[in-house]
Amino acid sequence: MFDIQKNLKLLPDKPGVYLHKDNLGHVIYVGKAVSLKNRVRQYFQSQTNMPAKVRAMVANIEEFEYITTDSEMEALILECNLIKKYMPKYNVLLRDDKTYPYIKVTLGEDYPRIIKTRRVTDDGSEYFGPYSDAGSVNEIIDLLNNVYVLKRCSARSFADDFRPCLNYHIEQCRGICTGRVSRKEYMDCIRAVLDFLKGHNKNLLETLTQKMNEASESLNFEKAAEYRDKIAAVNAISEKQKVVLGNSNDMDMILTAKGAAGYHIVLFYVRGGKLSGRESFQLDSEGEDSREAVIASFIKQYYTKDMMIPREIAVELEPMDCRLLEDWLSDMRGARVKVFVPQKGEKRKLLDMAGRDVVEMMKVLDDRAAVRAERVNAVAKELNKVFGRRYRAMQAIREAAGSGAAVMESDAGYGEPEDHSENGTVENININSAERGGAVNVDAAGLADNVIVDTGGFECSWRIESYDISNTSGVDSVGAMVVFENGKSQRKSYRKFKIRTVEGPDDYSSMQEVIYRRFRRAQREDPGFAVRPDIIFVDGGLGHVHAVQEVLSAMNEHILVAGMVKDDRHRTRGLIVDEQEIDLKENPVLFRYVTSIQDEVHRFAIDYHRGVRNKTMVKSILDDAPGIGPRRKKELLARFGSVENMRNATEHELAETESMNSKAAADLYEYLKNNK
Repeated sequence: MFDIQKNLKLLPDKPGVYLHKDNLGHVIYVGKAVSLKNRVRQYFQSQTNMPAKVRAMVANIEEFEYITTDSEMEALILECNLIKKYMPKYNVLLRDDKTYPYIKVTLGEDYPRIIKTRRVTDDGSEYFGPYSDAGSVNEIIDLLNNVYVLKRCSARSFADDFRPCLNYHIEQCRGICTGRVSRKEYMDCIRAVLDFLKGHNKNLLETLTQKMNEASESLNFEKAAEYRDKIAAVNAISEKQKVVLGNSNDMDMILTAKGAAGYHIVLFYVRGGKLSGRESFQLDSEGEDSREAVIASFIKQYYTKDMMIPREIAVELEPMDCRLLEDWLSDMRGARVKVFVPQKGEKRKLLDMAGRDVVEMMKVLDDRAAVRAERVNAVAKELNKVFGRRYRAMQAIREAAGSGAAVMESDAGYGEPEDHSENGTVENININSAERGGAVNVDAAGLADNVIVDTGGFECSWRIESYDISNTSGVDSVGAMVVFENGKSQRKSYRKFKIRTVEGPDDYSSMQEVIYRRFRRAQREDPGFAVRPDIIFVDGGLGHVHAVQEVLSAMNEHILVAGMVKDDRHRTRGLIVDEQEIDLKENPVLFRYVTSIQDEVHRFAIDYHRGVRNKTMVKSILDDAPGIGPRRKKELLARFGSVENMRNATEHELAETESMNSKAAADLYEYLKNNK
């Protein structure tokens, strides 16, 4: 039993981070301190002047941990990372998991390309973004590639006898691979591209207008119409661009708005001295946090090292630890960042104007949040009807069983759940709880009858993990795990598993391998698998449920399991719970929710399987083809793009590939025809 008073005396007088935990070991709050000794003690002193939120949190603290650091800056960075990792109940949380796209100009290459990316790295390229509208990014890239006829492939070097691809032949690429393109002329186009991405569309519009007029004078009205449409696209895109340029006229403005649904953050982008866009974010807060604390929490969770951080961030109120936040942001940006409250001049006027806009937005934000909350509450209510009593019973089992016995190394028959490792062979293991040392046997059904459950007042965020297996006749089997919490998918928590120990189409054994590997990582305290679900949904019937329960029992993990069954038309029909099927057709709220989970895990599994299968097909078919070595393989793929296109080609077309001859083409043609 953790003795709080005893451990309070052991706290060091040093900076660091502290983690409060509840009776199940869940982290419910993460905070930083200049002195851990002084800060943590404050929670367990007189509660007379404490806010209700803090009193509620303290009532749920069963133990705490702390991590010392050398400075308050290190404590701030660690606090940010831990909040994002654990998403504690009593911290102010940013409920947004979007990673916005950027436009990347690969200036580190001799002939740069324009591509879309969601990662910003120090590779010599120039980045523009983030963009909230991914469609705009695609439009911009397509437009610039078409207007300036830029290089599209990722290859950097080409053999002397390399043949251009289709883009060259349809005049969508200059043909860098031919060696006849002037780099000076090409870089002039890249400079024009950079100029446009920095918000200056005048030169591009002049170029397009000139080409339109030339086409019109030549009576090529179809071509002129194309240029006319491109001019309209440039004007439309220019209105939608939200580009971070890094000059003194670029700034983010952060304003808070508190409505019936709680706190909202409204982020305005100022680019080139003009207000060019805004985004809104809802925060999970108990409602008693100060605006200064809310702003600080947003900054710590929104800005990351992968973002283009502007030089200035204007706020309506100075956030807590403002100077420390500035140092942290400056370190990530690699240049000085200023967080400030504008007092006068144009920036103050701009902030006031944005503030008035936020007031107008409040009704929309509240309505949107109310609809979202209503949907989440409806789902939680229906889940509570089905699983509330069972969940409380399982909770009692966990408390009776303690923290659970760790899985022995000798049981590690499935290997590490890393998707990309192909090293070594792994033997299967027999999942049998009777043979597992340390497992606690508790009669769940019997205990449930003796547990007093008030389902009417029971609240649960319902973290649901769903699993599915995908393969083609047992080949290239993979497993997928998706996570839903508070009625919303949590994409950052998705996981993939490549099946290693099962041969052939055996869904039950494959599912057991995935579950075993997932929870073994949890028992080893792997941060990526640390949070356990409240319910596991498996895509299948009673057999799948039993297979999963068998593994969980053997590993001393006490978690509810339900099966998502489909009808003859492969659509969601019901849930298998406690050996019985619950028909969802009479429960539209739960039916839609379970269907969305089932569709998502199936999509995620299929996408992963397709990628693995395509990679395997290319590897196995071409590597085993007679007379096809690394060079021919590379040239064939460059020419045809895929194995399927090679199958559809004639012997003559195969022979036209550089380094191929008539015999090699004939052998490959026959081989592909016989290995479909």
